[in-house]
Amino acid sequence: MGTSQSTSVAAPRLLRENTGLCSSSEPLNQRKKARGSSSSLATLRRRLLLRRRRSSKCPDHARYMRELLSGCSLAEVSALCEQYEALAALKDLSVQADLARPPASAKKHDLAALFETRVAADVELVYAGACFPAHRAILAARCPYFRQVLGRFPGHGARIGLELRTPGVDAALFGALLKLLYTGELAPHQHDRPLLGRLADEFGGAPNPLEQDLRYLLETGDFADAMLVFTKGNGSSSSSSSSGHSEYGFSSLGTLERPCHKAVLAARSPFFKNLVQRRNRGEELQPERAGLNLATRIVLDESVIPQRFSSVLLHAVYLDEVNLALVCRPLEGGPTSLEDAMELYQIGRFLELDILSQGCEDLILEMLTPNNLATVLAWGARPYGSAWVYRQAVNYLRDEFQPFSQSPVLLQLSAEHLREALSSDFLQASEHEVLQAVLKWGEHQLVRRMEDREPNLLSHTAHSVARKGVKKRDLSDVELREILSPLLPLVRMDHVLPANAETLAHAVRRGLLPTPPSHMLGGDRDAVRIHAWIRSTSGCAQGVWIRPRLFMPYYEEAKAVLEEHFSQAVDVVRAAVRRPDDIPDTLYMVDERRSLEAASANPAPPLPDPATLSQMVKREQKLRQSPLVLRALSLPLTSRHLVLSQVRLRVVREFNLPDATAQLLEVNRVKIATLYFNQVIWGAKFVAARELYQILILHLLHIRS
Repeated sequence: MGTSQSTSVAAPRLLRENTGLCSSSEPLNQRKKARGSSSSLATLRRRLLLRRRRSSKCPDHARYMRELLSGCSLAEVSALCEQYEALAALKDLSVQADLARPPASAKKHDLAALFETRVAADVELVYAGACFPAHRAILAARCPYFRQVLGRFPGHGARIGLELRTPGVDAALFGALLKLLYTGELAPHQHDRPLLGRLADEFGGAPNPLEQDLRYLLETGDFADAMLVFTKGNGSSSSSSSSGHSEYGFSSLGTLERPCHKAVLAARSPFFKNLVQRRNRGEELQPERAGLNLATRIVLDESVIPQRFSSVLLHAVYLDEVNLALVCRPLEGGPTSLEDAMELYQIGRFLELDILSQGCEDLILEMLTPNNLATVLAWGARPYGSAWVYRQAVNYLRDEFQPFSQSPVLLQLSAEHLREALSSDFLQASEHEVLQAVLKWGEHQLVRRMEDREPNLLSHTAHSVARKGVKKRDLSDVELREILSPLLPLVRMDHVLPANAETLAHAVRRGLLPTPPSHMLGGDRDAVRIHAWIRSTSGCAQGVWIRPRLFMPYYEEAKAVLEEHFSQAVDVVRAAVRRPDDIPDTLYMVDERRSLEAASANPAPPLPDPATLSQMVKREQKLRQSPLVLRALSLPLTSRHLVLSQVRLRVVREFNLPDATAQLLEVNRVKIATLYFNQVIWGAKFVAARELYQILILHLLHIRS
């Protein structure tokens, strides 16, 4: 018997290189194979939601940065470039952390687990004194030999003794052959080609690819032992399905019945597994049903799982495909594809069918455009939305903030979503553009507030306030300052270029800014401006250093200025200017203290069990040895604390835990180790607890070293 090529799980076009998932209109088995991980990050950086991206670089950005650096020494320009390099490395890690999520299990792995756990087994095969519980539908679809044998023993739970004509097949090899039928793969040590050839002749030939046989089961309904009943209204269904059916399966009573297989349902979804197990136990208590071979009816309420999603659901279960083209749509009107994907995501969560929910996340990301960005952000932020989609949408807003700030998209954003973008060190817009966008958004919110206060004179028309028009001098600066109070502190006023920008001066005159920029408070203006951008270690710098955003036009121009002066001995300059290897200890302590305060103020998430915690620690250690992390830690001005925080956040998300768990693990690492050690020190898990304790202590010492 030969092995078949396994198929990867479903993912979006823009993440195809990382995960190999399928798109909305193309089945999984027609997609290209995933590329190697070495080029995945570069591909993501090029393609992550950058549809027809307009270049953010303009002559003004380059000119303003060059003017700022015109009075700087080579050491200061080099220091600024090193700050940008550290931020660029941190951004790469942040992208990976935002993309992290638990991998959806593919059908091959789920069927392998089904074979090992023997859940919902309906036949027992006895060979060479060993008993192998198995599943009729899978064996019959995959192997002509078993199809004939099972046809002679139709009863549920039949115990069938087998003898093979091919010599040299022991119980272990027979079990491996059964597992081959479930997974399409044979263990490497079982590759005895002459013996496998003889077995293939006896079993009726080598098995088809796993996906081909599962597609056969799905499309034909052969060997079905269950019936998914999609009901209308109250969830009741007719006990008889022999009459009233249309060509497409809709009955006159408004129900839709789809034949399926309990083994496949139980393998793919914990929800269906628990349901099938309960039904099997109930049927065992009814001996009169034993010889009837009646299909188990699984009734799904239309209000929870609508009929129009039945084909999409079954294709996800059987084939790892999420194809919205299979949704039954009305001729006119009805939900959009985006709304269907959002509803299917919730159905996937309800059924605990990760391949469906993650496939829908990928499709939502495929359909993300400026026009629906606000809708996706609002949905992702809700309890029933996807945190993963929300993170990608925020990144889209962050990466495209400059064009969005000049379009109606800005006015559709909520204050919380705008705050999320402005809090990032990777926002792609100059501080001058950020300030303009914030003021524009605030004035729009103020006009809306005025409209709410003043009733519209003519219904079903544009509001009278909008028709009359509102001039800036008519806007209340006090109200505007109140609206913008959560956002203006996030604008890095000391980095507004040019420093004499009219927008900045006008905002100061109107009293909108909580604190004017440092260069407007007196002293040596040029020195204050420079030291707001470049952190000094001399101890006598004027002004306060503020971390610059990684705005790419500024970064590129700073590198160009540095290259123009590269004729000097940069190594000598770096040696002459003493710089810290990391953020100063005082700042590190501030970050850690804030983490501790946040962890104590918010309700603590549940801690993972010791086994999961041990796996998380090992995963974190492995990621810390990756090239990206090692490169980030090797840069002179890298914040070690921020780098490791991103690594830990990625691990937490890969294990499907709340983000707050990463903060909790960081603050209470020793306490957690001691707690788990004390909890099980007198129990049967003493050895495992001791190993976990040692791992965590060594990990803590490595972090602090």
